[in-house]
Amino acid sequence: MSQLPLFSPLPPSSWSVTDLTRYLRDLFESDELLQDVWVQGEVSNFSRPASGHLYFTLKDGGASLRCVMWRNSAVRLVVLPREGDALEVHGAISIYEVGGQYQLYADMIRPAGEGALYQQFLRLKARLEAEGLFDPQRKRTIPSWPVCIGIVTSATGAALRDMLNILTRRYPVVRVVLAPTSVQGDDAPPGIVAALQALNQYVKPDVILLARGGGSIEDLWAFNDESVARAIAASNAPVISGVGHETDFTIADFVADLRAPTPTAAAELATPDQIDLRSTVEDLTDRLGRAISSRISTEHWSFATLHSRLGLHSPRLRLQTGRQRMDELSHRIHAILDHYLQLERSFQDGLQQRLTALSPQGVLERGYAILTDTGGGLIHSVQQVAPGDSLHVRVSDGEFPARVEGG
Repeated sequence: MSQLPLFSPLPPSSWSVTDLTRYLRDLFESDELLQDVWVQGEVSNFSRPASGHLYFTLKDGGASLRCVMWRNSAVRLVVLPREGDALEVHGAISIYEVGGQYQLYADMIRPAGEGALYQQFLRLKARLEAEGLFDPQRKRTIPSWPVCIGIVTSATGAALRDMLNILTRRYPVVRVVLAPTSVQGDDAPPGIVAALQALNQYVKPDVILLARGGGSIEDLWAFNDESVARAIAASNAPVISGVGHETDFTIADFVADLRAPTPTAAAELATPDQIDLRSTVEDLTDRLGRAISSRISTEHWSFATLHSRLGLHSPRLRLQTGRQRMDELSHRIHAILDHYLQLERSFQDGLQQRLTALSPQGVLERGYAILTDTGGGLIHSVQQVAPGDSLHVRVSDGEFPARVEGG
């Protein structure tokens, strides 16, 4: 507790109520012990006006203490205090000047005895964290498109119904397998461990939801069990924890691959939304259609280019060129042959004319005659005939006999 300075000014001989109250308030608020205190007692005179602030009294067999919890702290409470509850309340001691009463300005409330459990929780958390069970590097990625989801929770709890409703609405094609177990009490930890092991051994789901509804620290204590934490870490399938409400944290949350604030949030984190899927599929369909159309156009242009290039190197063009060349050469050959034949005909005609002119018939046609004896011998000298010899005369238009006379 802070002490007054040794050489402080003397207090006034008479205090006003306000000055004295403020002086006492300053004393309270300067004491570090009184600004961070847990007080245990039984609740009475509880009220919650429209402002949302909480007003109540903590009492035991010998005294009572007025308490105030402002709305911004009260909204974090899972369960509101009730008349007769044994609570441990944390806050700071100060004085309400208007009423002249000292009171506790609370910021946290827990059931009496929770402090010991919380210390046990912190010790286990520190030990498992030192072993690396909370290391982000060992946490697995939650699959985007699970085919099978395993659920570890109570078969009769509201958490299961809420999760099934979310899964059916968001991703109705998924297969869901429940491994029912108690989630509260002494039988819960071994039951949770057995359920996790059964899912991994026989079902092999893509992801496991470990969940239960809200409750006190005692209600959720099964999820602070060391065997449960190690079973989560040993799971082949990634585990999403959805234990209690958003403000509740358990050892299971730290070990799990992903922590969800509630069971329904765990179901949402485990699945895609079919509405988003439809939108994605439609977008991908449009993109695929455009890509196919673009690819077809590109391939068509490429094919046309290749076809054009192939046409330039095609043997068909060479064949067509060869055919045309052959036609030209054939035409030239025929022209040459015709010219040669004409020359040959002219030459032959000349020879024919010369032969005709030099032939016996030609000679005869020029007025000459051919004389032969009766034996057919050619008479070409007067020495070969004598008077009285019979001859045969051939002229251009026929033959007749003749006789030699005189001599």
